[in-house]
Amino acid sequence: MNDDLLVKNLVPLTFVATSDFTAVTKGRSLPSAHLKEGSTTGWVPANIGIGAGGHIADKIPFGATGDLRLRPDPEAAYPITGVPGKPDTTVVFADVITTSGEPWGCCPRTFLRETVKALESEFGVTVRASFEHEFMDRDGADAHHPFSWRSFRAAEPLGSRVVTAMEAAGLEPENWLPEYGKHQYEVTMRPSDPVSAADRAIVVRDLVRDVFAAAGRRASFTPMLSPGEAGNGVHVHFSLSDDEGRNVFFDPNRPGRLSELGGQFAAGILNRSRSLAALFAPLSASYLRLRPNQWASAGIFLGLHNREALLRLCPTVEIDGRDPEPQLHFEFRGGDVGANPWLLLGSVLRAGLEGLREKAPPAQLREGEVNLRDSADDIPEFPHSLEEALELFAADEEVRGWFDPDLVETYLRIKREELDEVASLSDTETCEWYARVY
Repeated sequence: MNDDLLVKNLVPLTFVATSDFTAVTKGRSLPSAHLKEGSTTGWVPANIGIGAGGHIADKIPFGATGDLRLRPDPEAAYPITGVPGKPDTTVVFADVITTSGEPWGCCPRTFLRETVKALESEFGVTVRASFEHEFMDRDGADAHHPFSWRSFRAAEPLGSRVVTAMEAAGLEPENWLPEYGKHQYEVTMRPSDPVSAADRAIVVRDLVRDVFAAAGRRASFTPMLSPGEAGNGVHVHFSLSDDEGRNVFFDPNRPGRLSELGGQFAAGILNRSRSLAALFAPLSASYLRLRPNQWASAGIFLGLHNREALLRLCPTVEIDGRDPEPQLHFEFRGGDVGANPWLLLGSVLRAGLEGLREKAPPAQLREGEVNLRDSADDIPEFPHSLEEALELFAADEEVRGWFDPDLVETYLRIKREELDEVASLSDTETCEWYARVY
């Protein structure tokens, strides 16, 4: 552990963190002076079964017995500074392990790491990834206008505080902007290795909420704050490189300059996306967003620069002779804040890995606008509800087999109880229920 960070800067407490299946940051705080390299702290298996409503789901595989440990990752410490009215602290992410030091089968961070290792060992590729987040200022009072200077300034000084705190934490912010929705903002970060990218995604959510709360305002990342209006997504950008640093998705002689390997990777994702929707769009409100005319993913296809695609082949910038090869990458646009970032990225990469393993026929790259309104372009639809998504996930033996059986059972029980909790609510009430959580 970085003693300079934790002790010499006199940060009194360090929060040893994980993220559960509802993508809520959990953990324990320790006096920083007591946290040394090799330290662990206690954890409980049943904690992974806490749902969005804040209680442990019934009949999960874990009861009152059993113990685990949180093992902090020395490379995953993030100083949180400059939040008005709050003391400086440090968040350090941990892997969940058994008391004998073995990886725990239900640890989402371990799942992502093992997927990345499999890509490297089997195909010699490394991954770079980044998350971008959209959220709403629930207490914004200005006449919001998308992408405008006045809406940028209306968020000040909170925007500057968020970016400053992100820079201090090492999150490498890239953009901060007013988005299309009413009082909606977006924050993006530079690419990093996949585990760090997912760690950063967790930090930025809590950091934004912290900064806004300090000003008496509520920031919500919920996928839909109000039915029919613009929603909030969590978009994941990623690329793969070989051992010489060359982008394996790039082939200047193919449509879209997407290589055959890139097309196979995309096919693996698209072919499994209906079963994976329960993981990347895991809230009842998620399915109010994944529709046409929402400026969100509206169909299961690979699109050239198309923002309604589940998987978007992003444009390259070639001004002044810039090289397109290192820039070409995918954007996965189906996720939202209910998805645990480690599971979200890990499942997308694992699906792509399966596409490579089976040498899948490359995905069709659709250029230009597509017709998603009357099925004229024969594009597969997302599940229409969380209930349908859960049924597809539960029925897919291949996708379920990627995960520890206890993880699958716990996840399904959490989500089915969540459905029961919102079953009697209108769409408007459901959006509000999730807005209070996220």
